[in-house]
Amino acid sequence: MKKLLSFGGIVVLFIVLLLLGPGNYKAKNTIRIGASNIPHAQILRHIEPELRKKGIKLDIVTFQDYVLPNRALAGKQLDANYFQTPAFLDQWNKEYDGHLVNVGAVHLEPIGIYSKKYKKLSDLKNGAHILVSSNAPDYGRILQLFQQNGLIKIKKGVNITQANFSDIAYNPKHLVFQTGYEPKIMPLIYNNGEGDAVAINSNYAVQGGLQPDKQSIALQKPEKDSPYFNIVAVRNGDQNRKDIKELVKVLQSKSTQEWIKKHYKGSVLPAKNY
Repeated sequence: MKKLLSFGGIVVLFIVLLLLGPGNYKAKNTIRIGASNIPHAQILRHIEPELRKKGIKLDIVTFQDYVLPNRALAGKQLDANYFQTPAFLDQWNKEYDGHLVNVGAVHLEPIGIYSKKYKKLSDLKNGAHILVSSNAPDYGRILQLFQQNGLIKIKKGVNITQANFSDIAYNPKHLVFQTGYEPKIMPLIYNNGEGDAVAINSNYAVQGGLQPDKQSIALQKPEKDSPYFNIVAVRNGDQNRKDIKELVKVLQSKSTQEWIKKHYKGSVLPAKNY
């Protein structure tokens, strides 16, 4: 991610923050939470009735990218956000000197590999091109997926959440990982048949009309304490707010986690198994 937004990005940020209103947002018994439309906002809408029973209202603000939700939270236009992984949050905090904190994992959007040319990851030919988005926090799990399928080996001692394609130590098929694409256009790239395979986060795959559990040729599986679970984040100091704790409690409840598993049919996986 670039440290400076382009002029267009600055204009978009200004418009979004203007629409959200001034900083230090506060509304009685209300949590204003930023979220990606699918599945995050859907999951939040599902739990709204349960939170209302507890006297808590949700004001859900949807975002279409990975940059603005953290800026809006840091700028106090939001009380919380729900769209990212711990790996992404850590990188954002380092890059922007942020102080946002993880208050709980909710679900996993498994990274998937899609191909119009091959039915299995192991079928990839010598020199195959794998198209990857510009979202660097996804690189480690893409590499892990290829390593688990025996196609590459990562250098010893490399932290998987910090891994990059330059950390590949063994690549017998000379696979080429081509990065730099906008995450949200990856389904379109796949549908256009570009490259030999395309890595797509399930968030965007589902928004693009894909079924990760049926159409991918390889799909990430959940692991305990995975750094790739999608989390709720807040500003440091707000993690002990009673309404925030209640929000996380309901999101992690057995009923919500089972609903996620059933509703998304494997495209989105619950963080907790009851």
